[in-house]
Amino acid sequence: MPEVIFPGPEGRLEGRFTPAPRPRAPAAVILHAHPQAGGTMNNRMVQLLHKDFVRRGFATLRFNFRGVGRSQGTFDNGIGELSDAAAALDWMQQIHPEAEVTWVAGVSFGAWIGMQLLMRRPEVRGFLSISPPANMYDFSFLAPCPASGLIVQGLADEVVTPSAVQKLVDKLRTQKHITIEHKEIPGANHFFENEMDELFKVIDDYLDFRLDPDCPIR
Repeated sequence: MPEVIFPGPEGRLEGRFTPAPRPRAPAAVILHAHPQAGGTMNNRMVQLLHKDFVRRGFATLRFNFRGVGRSQGTFDNGIGELSDAAAALDWMQQIHPEAEVTWVAGVSFGAWIGMQLLMRRPEVRGFLSISPPANMYDFSFLAPCPASGLIVQGLADEVVTPSAVQKLVDKLRTQKHITIEHKEIPGANHFFENEMDELFKVIDDYLDFRLDPDCPIR
């Protein structure tokens, strides 16, 4: 997957991009965990998400938020990082303008950014939210949530309380016209270090369902 440098709000952003194998293929943007807690686009889970979407024929981009790796700028408590994510989506749409569907996948802090992005970009039609920090950040902007998606939580998460994520899920499930799939994995910590296989079994089952041409969720 080739390295790419594209313009962001505070200078260049560094990413890895795999082009789509066909016109009108779906697109996916993957957002990493908190930059000040070691999150980068090269974290294991982010790389595996990238490979999973590529295997399914997506045009796929992961990138470093500002101040991480070769990306310019400094950490901006989520405000600038949301702008970075929007710039990444803009860049990918210029490279792959025929995408009929776009997905966003986020890990922890990246899940919070990703769900803000889908509120602002109607072309985002599906999301994967892994360990969303529902007890640390305000998710009330999801009113209403515009897209269906999957939320996955580890029951041994030492950072995010499963009860906070359950409360978020319960709130989203009261909304009409979307479907929220919620899976909890016993024994898994915040980054599913010892349960990565179980995590990707959940993700793959969900993507198999959503990407089926006969899926009732659109």
